[in-house]
Amino acid sequence: MRYPDLLLVSPWRVQVGPTIGMPLVADLQVRVPNPTSFIVQRLLIHADRPGGKKAQDVLYIHDTLELFGASLAELQRLWVDEVRPAMPATARRVHTIARDLFGAVTDAIREAVRIPQDRRLTPENVHRACEYGLGEILSPFPR
Repeated sequence: MRYPDLLLVSPWRVQVGPTIGMPLVADLQVRVPNPTSFIVQRLLIHADRPGGKKAQDVLYIHDTLELFGASLAELQRLWVDEVRPAMPATARRVHTIARDLFGAVTDAIREAVRIPQDRRLTPENVHRACEYGLGEILSPFPR
């Protein structure tokens, strides 16, 4: 796995166990990557992924933005205060990759919308949602 250190920047703590219906003996806290770190790591590994995985990563980014869209200000704060400072030599590349991947409808986006069988996504909607969401989080987002 490339850039695993990004997934450890400001992880979120989540409690799992029997009190929430998980088949464990006792509750425990686990750390999960925050959404900004997850998205940035997906962007950075995108070029090295095989074809089908690229589309899957586009869908992961879209779905993460959709799921946490009401918290874009918090995701931007994580980028500015936590994630970007942890990767000063690589942060500029994140903007370039995001612009290249979501600056227009791409083949990866077209493939990504075909993955979920239970939703009607269009390439244009995925493109716009990701461009907007990443623009808010990674502000300023070079166009």
